[in-house]
Amino acid sequence: MSASEEASTLAKSNAAAADYDANKLGQLKGLEAVRKKPGMYIGGTDERALHHCVSEVLDNSVDEHLAGHCSKIEVAIHVDGSISIRDNGRGIPVDINKDSGLPGVELVLTTLHSGGKYGQGGYKFSGGTHGVGAKCVNAVSEWFEVEVSRGGQVHHMKFERGKTIKKLEVIGKAKGTGTLITFKPDAEIFRDTTVFKSDIIAQRLRELAFLNSGLEITFTDERPSTPKTEVFIYKDGVVEFVKQINTGKTALHPVPVRITKELQTTLDDKPMEIHVEIVLQYNDTYNDLVLCYTNTIHNPDGGTHLSGFRSALTRAINQFSKANNLLKDKDPQITGDDVREGLAAVISIKHSDPKFESQTKVKLLSPEVESIVGSLAYEGLMFYFESNTGVAKRIVEKSLTAARAREAARKARETIRKGALHGGGLPGKLADCSEKDPAICELYIVEGDSAGGSAKQGRDRRYQAILPLRGKLINSEKAQLDKVLNNEEIRTLITAIGTGIGTGEDESAFNAAKARYHRIIIMTDADVDGSHIRTLLLTFLYRQMKGIIERGYVYIAQPPLYKIKRKKREQYVDNDEQLNRILLELGSEEIVLARTGDGHVFAPAAIDQILEMLGALEKLGHGITRHGATLAEYLDQSAKDSHELPRYIARVREGNKESHQFLTDDKARAAFLSKQGMDAELNSAAPGATVPPVQVTRRVTIHEIFESTEITKLLKALAKAGLDTAQFAPTAKARYTITENAGAKTEAKTELFSPLDILTQIRANGRKGLSIQRYKGLGEMNPKQLYETTMDPDHRRLLKVSITDAAKADALFTLLMGDEVPPRRQFIEDNALNVQYLDV
Repeated sequence: MSASEEASTLAKSNAAAADYDANKLGQLKGLEAVRKKPGMYIGGTDERALHHCVSEVLDNSVDEHLAGHCSKIEVAIHVDGSISIRDNGRGIPVDINKDSGLPGVELVLTTLHSGGKYGQGGYKFSGGTHGVGAKCVNAVSEWFEVEVSRGGQVHHMKFERGKTIKKLEVIGKAKGTGTLITFKPDAEIFRDTTVFKSDIIAQRLRELAFLNSGLEITFTDERPSTPKTEVFIYKDGVVEFVKQINTGKTALHPVPVRITKELQTTLDDKPMEIHVEIVLQYNDTYNDLVLCYTNTIHNPDGGTHLSGFRSALTRAINQFSKANNLLKDKDPQITGDDVREGLAAVISIKHSDPKFESQTKVKLLSPEVESIVGSLAYEGLMFYFESNTGVAKRIVEKSLTAARAREAARKARETIRKGALHGGGLPGKLADCSEKDPAICELYIVEGDSAGGSAKQGRDRRYQAILPLRGKLINSEKAQLDKVLNNEEIRTLITAIGTGIGTGEDESAFNAAKARYHRIIIMTDADVDGSHIRTLLLTFLYRQMKGIIERGYVYIAQPPLYKIKRKKREQYVDNDEQLNRILLELGSEEIVLARTGDGHVFAPAAIDQILEMLGALEKLGHGITRHGATLAEYLDQSAKDSHELPRYIARVREGNKESHQFLTDDKARAAFLSKQGMDAELNSAAPGATVPPVQVTRRVTIHEIFESTEITKLLKALAKAGLDTAQFAPTAKARYTITENAGAKTEAKTELFSPLDILTQIRANGRKGLSIQRYKGLGEMNPKQLYETTMDPDHRRLLKVSITDAAKADALFTLLMGDEVPPRRQFIEDNALNVQYLDV
């Protein structure tokens, strides 16, 4: 480089440095950081992260229980998609924090790394340790409300996307204490879905009730036409948890082993308190399930408590075997995998200062826990084995049988591997793809040669492979691994996927990194046989290749459910929701919608918008009608310009008569209650309170309409689209007309007397001349149709298989595929009415 070039480069560098000053540095204020990088705080923006938000709020209530101040928690999903968590704990402090000048409740909900869990004495044990939990939920919520009952008063605040829009104010009197938090996830953050799944939440609540004996948790899902309520409370806690895991299995010992201890210790001269509870029970299956918790938070990736328990269990069983001469020289060595076969266990620790891998707390890292749990588990197990030698010998025998089967399975796996390497490679029935990058490749596992032939002809050969399976697979739930590996279809499947199965150091052991396809798609018919084959496949994959499910590689193809015909139009329909949309689409074709008063005619695009919004309004209306008012009656309470709606409905029952009254806001609610001579916590009994057995002649209840915010948005949008939102109740005079075949000889006019009638009438129009055929088998489609509807990435629907809850998944596979018939029969009887499509 010449001197002039060096000088030019230096000058540019100096200029750039001068331009880069302190004003170029930015700082995210408040909760902006959470909205910018939600993955750092709640683990992402997907469905799992959505439900993690519920756990973050819920964990605060559980912390109150751990501190001895909360006995009841109530959780409710509302029709608008919001969710409420109420507890009868102490209530978040509402006095002014001297350092920040903010009320305590505002501080902990808007300022990162603030709270009562930093050693100030608020909590001995806590699931929340980073001070970012509930405030992160506030940040990623469209709106977030908190009600605190404390000091005889009810305090209220409201936030939108983490910012305070209503300062703390007193809205009434309170009987007891507690906190009520209600929030609606923000669709700007959770773009995949903002819909809470009741089974995921119910399982977490059940889990918490197990881990906190005596805590009563009530869960209500208000979204179905008939709301569903469940109550979880378990006197024996973790022992009942393990018994539930073993439901449908035969236990080797009827009473679970319980090992528990509380101890004080120090770490780096810092006092520390640790409580350990381990409950385990062996069963007659070939699978294990060990669940780990720290301060009631599930640690799916385990951690130091799991490693300490595993090493102690292996050591204790081997030590007992040697001490009692239960092993012969020819017997294989019993390993950790062998002693865990048929084991169901829960490890729950309470730690005053736990260390986790991340904010989502999936793994415990506290190093001191490993030795504490390990020594406690070893001592407890050895004491139990010496006191119950008969049970101990059965456990050793089961472990020894597992070791022998492991050796046989290893030889079988090695045979499969060598066959793949030296016997022609991949199975002959596999129609492989030309692409070799696993991230692009897809494997379709198809039921039978017929559908397999159509799939092979219709597929995209570049990246779609087809593996047809003949007949039924072996039920891997009922057979040991060496027997499973003798099944030809299973061997073919293992070879095609390429990951191997089982654990160990040899090349035939399972290794998810060796997967030849990153999409393994099960494509079976929508009938009884297809469902059975799908279940057998999922059972095998869950038990022997769980890693590919955990990585998200397994999918279920979703063929269309209906084929509809109308005139020349033929279309496959995926589900009932899509069918409903099509009915509206067909019903709005070739019609004219007009207002009768001024003759205004709505454009086709405006009609589509109006129908979509009326459909959403109808759905939200379920939250109104169940409280005794009609949707039209409620909508007619909206403010003229703002379209704001009452927040509460008060129901008054006197004898056989019932009336209701709409209450605009918290002030109107307080005034109403004052007039009735009641307090603000009308529907919340004080902890431990009992209701005297007197006959009630007059009953007053107040119901909060959480859907009001969403309904107001819809009313504004409907008004903008030209709909008259001043009155929804039917009038004597027609307000709208729908004209079919306008201008033709067969023109037909229908008068409508309420805006809500528009939706009903257009649905009825959509069904005219429409034939709906229930679609069943893949074989009913030719190769082109099969590709277009079920295999084309641009149009297909795939259902990703995930393990939301390990205990629930384990129990369901055992129930459906295990030996016990009565529990399976009971499951079928209990769920028969929930089946949408049954082909016999």
